[in-house]
Amino acid sequence: MEQETAFTLLDGLIWGGAALSVIGLIGLVWCIIKVWRARAAGLNDADMRAVMARVLPLNLGALFVSVIGLMLVIVGIFLS
Repeated sequence: MEQETAFTLLDGLIWGGAALSVIGLIGLVWCIIKVWRARAAGLNDADMRAVMARVLPLNLGALFVSVIGLMLVIVGIFLS
């Protein structure tokens, strides 16, 4: 007998959460690269603060997306 595996809602929850986590991770890496380049450019204090002020909300948003994705993965694994 062959057992057919179907893509369930919980599988979608797990894979969707994993995709969100990867998107968040990409955003975090982008923020790191952005600040790293600004630091390597030798900007003065005011310009560096301006770069950090622009990157900080994106960093927090990427972290939030990544955490939500990981929570979805955990809930999907726990419920399946």
